[in-house]
Amino acid sequence: MSAIASYLGAHWLELAGFLTTAAGIWLTTRRLLVCWPVTLAADFLYLVVFFQTRLFSDALLQLFFVAFTLYGWWHWWRGVREEGAVRVEPLRWPNLAAALAAGAIGSLLLGSLMTHVGAALPHLDAALTSYSLVASWWQARKHTANWWLWIVVDVIYVGEYIYKDLLLTAVLYAGLVALAILGLLEWRRAEVAAAAA
Repeated sequence: MSAIASYLGAHWLELAGFLTTAAGIWLTTRRLLVCWPVTLAADFLYLVVFFQTRLFSDALLQLFFVAFTLYGWWHWWRGVREEGAVRVEPLRWPNLAAALAAGAIGSLLLGSLMTHVGAALPHLDAALTSYSLVASWWQARKHTANWWLWIVVDVIYVGEYIYKDLLLTAVLYAGLVALAILGLLEWRRAEVAAAAA
């Protein structure tokens, strides 16, 4: 028991990020507007965690997450105000292809930069960061495809965090895979209901 207490004492910031991230994602699966301030707190907590472990692409990602979180909060709030609910929006094929290509280009550019600053796992971390930005943009724009991409990215993140000895974060991301599956199912139901209305 003392080993667990000692671990949690040494990783309290990671634990706080774990709890707020899980809560924020669960609220997002339910399409509740309160997901955004909770997620904003998680963004800042993990910014510090990743910087301390030299996962610089992930730390940089948190800064982008802050911007996307603020945008998503505004975009969802506007939708709720105008339509009374958060409505899922379709993602057109050209936009999907362009976003995935942007993720690939971002992976290459950021990976190259991170090799020069001594980042841990520079290319893998850069690719995960780049595609996380794509998924975040889709989430803010209310596209169901965000959940498919999060499932893939989060599975790979689990392995990265185990390798970097961020065990709580690895467990969190395994849970995020489950939450992404839940989000996918919930948002698909919302799409079907909207199409039938």
